[in-house]
Amino acid sequence: MEIFWEDGFTIKVRVDDGKTVVISANREGLLSLARQLTDMANEEDGCHIHYDEYNSLEDDSSEMIIEKIE
Repeated sequence: MEIFWEDGFTIKVRVDDGKTVVISANREGLLSLARQLTDMANEEDGCHIHYDEYNSLEDDSSEMIIEKIE
């Protein structure tokens, strides 16, 4: 699956209290995530995207993996 990003996107993920996931994003980040989730919905089960500070998230973000299931 090809992943597209809106220019100027910003996304940060953190885990509060060890159980609450908080995703903070600007408009471009939200549009990018929305497109990626929509595209993923049309992929086969097991398709997944890794998000981390090395490829898409802001520094000090928690890693996030989104996976399509049946």
